[in-house]
Amino acid sequence: AQLVESGGGSVQAGDSLRLACSTSGFVFSGWTLGWFRQAPGKEREFVATINWNSITHYSDSVQGRFTIARDNAKSTVYLQMNSLVPEDTAIYYCAAARATGVLLYTSAYDYWGQGTQVTVSS
Repeated sequence: AQLVESGGGSVQAGDSLRLACSTSGFVFSGWTLGWFRQAPGKEREFVATINWNSITHYSDSVQGRFTIARDNAKSTVYLQMNSLVPEDTAIYYCAAARATGVLLYTSAYDYWGQGTQVTVSS
């Protein structure tokens, strides 16, 4: 399987970015997709997840600002990020899991992308 993130960049606080993760090599429509992030010196943390029937769940730190969505026809998952703050600066990774449910932990995911850098300056 292959997952390729895009859309990262350097922005100012308050700006928006949309990340995309294009996938191949597995039956996208039946899998759970997630976004995680890792800031320098910190562990990788959960950001958002969407399951096969588009039920979503977000971390408290991004709830109300970020939106995860999936396009099964394009085998792509998106992360719309609004009202960005410097604390959102991190490498953002998408991941795919065979399991269903609200998957909050990295160990639940089977495949990972290489990550895309998001930098938010004040």
